[in-house]
Amino acid sequence: MEQLIEEKVTTWLKGNYDDKTKAVIRNMTEAEKVEAFYKDLEFGTGGLRGIMGVGSNRMNKYTVGAATQGLSNYLNKNFAGQAIKVVVAHDSRNNSPEFASIVADVFSANNIHVYFFESLRPTPELSFAIRHLGCQSGVVLTASHNPKEYNGYKAYWSDGAQLIPPHDKNVITEVRAIASVDDIQFERKTENVEIIGKEMDELYLEQVKTLSINRDVITRQRDLKIVFSPIHGTGIMVPKLLKKMGFENVHIVKEQANPDGNFPTVVYPNPEEEEAMSIALKKAQELNADVVMATDPDADRVGIGVKNHKGKWVLLNGNQTGSLLIGYMLRAWRDAGKIIGNEMIIKTIVTSELIDDMAKKFGVKCYNTLTGFKYIADKIRELEGKEKFIAGGEESYGYLIGDAVRDKDAVASCGMIAEMVAYAKDQKQSLFEMLISNYWEYGFYLERLISIRKEGKSGAEEIAKMMQDFRANPPQVINNQKVTRILDYNTSIEKDLLTGKEKVIDLPKSNVLQFYTEDGAKISARPSGTEPKIKFYFSVKTRLVGKDKFDETEALLNQQIDAIITDLKLN
Repeated sequence: MEQLIEEKVTTWLKGNYDDKTKAVIRNMTEAEKVEAFYKDLEFGTGGLRGIMGVGSNRMNKYTVGAATQGLSNYLNKNFAGQAIKVVVAHDSRNNSPEFASIVADVFSANNIHVYFFESLRPTPELSFAIRHLGCQSGVVLTASHNPKEYNGYKAYWSDGAQLIPPHDKNVITEVRAIASVDDIQFERKTENVEIIGKEMDELYLEQVKTLSINRDVITRQRDLKIVFSPIHGTGIMVPKLLKKMGFENVHIVKEQANPDGNFPTVVYPNPEEEEAMSIALKKAQELNADVVMATDPDADRVGIGVKNHKGKWVLLNGNQTGSLLIGYMLRAWRDAGKIIGNEMIIKTIVTSELIDDMAKKFGVKCYNTLTGFKYIADKIRELEGKEKFIAGGEESYGYLIGDAVRDKDAVASCGMIAEMVAYAKDQKQSLFEMLISNYWEYGFYLERLISIRKEGKSGAEEIAKMMQDFRANPPQVINNQKVTRILDYNTSIEKDLLTGKEKVIDLPKSNVLQFYTEDGAKISARPSGTEPKIKFYFSVKTRLVGKDKFDETEALLNQQIDAIITDLKLN
């Protein structure tokens, strides 16, 4: 490893890299060199993502250039003889415009036509544009909800979905085949770059507007009081959509309205974080709003806040929002006579099984995929023309309504969430009361996620050892409950511990473990594909015998999760 790092450092110092880059390397400590060069950035569940800076393990113009050259080489081989077109977009992060320009340069230099967004745009609009313009690929520069030190590179295929096997691995192979920086064509061919902007916005927003089902409800509830924050990102497009849909009382959080890669009002620009939602919640309290919504910097995730059954403002987690949203879509489709027997819902294996139960009740198939929205998109593509996609989602605050976009879409989700809140209000019901009703009807599912962060090379090794230990010595009992099933997605084997029988998991291999206990609890362990952390997902369930028993039942389920975490020594 030390020799490999030194070889990479030498390559950068002797190669055709700019003087500023070389000066930074010369001033690095040995520890800094290790972190910057011990590996190359690779495509994970969200593409290329890392800390900005100098080195092969950092986001910079050379790693971005190499990724684009590799993707260009792959596109030119895969679509030989065709006129290749791509779309390039970026979010509000520091260096995103510069990185996007480099991407456009390299594509154009490789004789690929580039549709280049004039300024920052939401990630779902990129996916829409790829499909609308008939492109073979696309790239958006974003690190989604990561801290401000990060940036990223999401690569898309012709269906508007992020790269999946074999394309992701093939692109990496092409990137690794680049012998030196001299193999990257950085000189832009201006004739191959076409600027796009407002005309695509209008097409995208009009398409999203067509997803609306209960327009009469919106008309009656057009004064619904909505507080919205883009958290300094591209979600500033959301109020335009809400206005198009007919909502007339939208309040934007001014402190977070301007795009800013320093994210000055938050530690993490992530709607999963209570701290990131605090300003919006305060405004909602002042206005006595009906709902709070906030999107992450590239507007593919959305978090919401509502008043609970006691009148207190609370944030819903991703499973709660997803189950509410998909439950609403199922009811709305049924009431509109649109469920005829070939519809589907798609979710991930770590997302609430409440959604599976809902879909079954409505006679709609529910498919489960690996974590990463690219797998949901892949399932849509596989079944296109055979089954009709209603909606899908994952517990990490990402949802998709309809199939015109092939990635999680917070813009469209905000529109449908607003419609759902309007529908509930029209029924003299709050959204939280709707959630309790779902628990009463289908079963009370409670989920929780904990993430254990392990930075750098040593952290990656620690995470690998944790997974190795779980595989070598899997728990037989968790919280005094027998483990009845173990699913190892890396070996594609599901084992029933009660019968000893094994069966094949029909999904791509992935470094995920799941343990089911006899009382219905589910524990999932998964190293993150985009951040230096390992995630543990906990799901427990029971009957909600009465809506008035919500608090009591929730407390018992939380105690159960606490006990599981303690038993697994994760706290």
